[in-house]
Amino acid sequence: MDLNVIKQRLDSLNKQSTNSGGGNKNLFWKPSVGKQLIRVVPSKFNKANPFTEMMFYYGIGSKRVMASPSNWGEKDPIMEFAKQLRGTNDKENWRLAKKLDAKVRTFAPIIVRGQEDEGVKLWQFGKEVYQEFLNMAADDEIGDYTDIVGGRDIKLTTVGPEVTGTPYNKTSIGPSLKVTPLSDNEEVVKTLLDDQADPMKVFKPLSYDEMKVSLQEWLSPEGEEEEGSIISEPSVAFDSDKKSSNYSLDTTSPNVKKTKSAQFDDLFGDDKKTDDLPF
Repeated sequence: MDLNVIKQRLDSLNKQSTNSGGGNKNLFWKPSVGKQLIRVVPSKFNKANPFTEMMFYYGIGSKRVMASPSNWGEKDPIMEFAKQLRGTNDKENWRLAKKLDAKVRTFAPIIVRGQEDEGVKLWQFGKEVYQEFLNMAADDEIGDYTDIVGGRDIKLTTVGPEVTGTPYNKTSIGPSLKVTPLSDNEEVVKTLLDDQADPMKVFKPLSYDEMKVSLQEWLSPEGEEEEGSIISEPSVAFDSDKKSSNYSLDTTSPNVKKTKSAQFDDLFGDDKKTDDLPF
């Protein structure tokens, strides 16, 4: 693990705070209530940083979870639509845009102590746990806890809804005081380093059109066409990379109420040019 890379990412997250799919279920792991011990394994795919950050949408359209195509450098219609909403001065549009924002999830390759025979799992977590991992790596007294010889296990403490007061568990992490190897068995170490899943390949990007359909389903649930109508003002044109045609969130009158579905049609109407789409 390159500690300079980790420290740079920590600085970036701190600045963000200041400025304010899919996959094989057997591959993924999450902590249960109580105490557990894990080890973050050096990534096979990124020697400098074992953490993979990805963006996901939850509960938009009929698909429960969707990985943003932007993870693979592809155009994301949901992201484009949210950007258009923020281009107006209307507070309702901004509220809708916030609901459409993708959520960042971070993945780490880990083994669970006592269950090493199950191999490397992927643990996904949010910003708070991620920042704790980065803080530990930036601490000179802890350093590279992924080191296969002189690294450290990570202690997890997880509490349930009765403690958090929410429907969700909460996990806190801390380094073991004792320095230990990843394994005493050289063959086991080799297997753990070689036999890993790449999160960027576990999840697959949906096509631009598939993402559009999910967005439209979310904007216009059947029988709720008029619910949550939004006033659009003023007119805003969209020009992605100077390639696609302009579309407006407005109609002929700046104060005309438009349904979310109508706004969607304005942005992604069939009469718009689509020759620059990735699919």
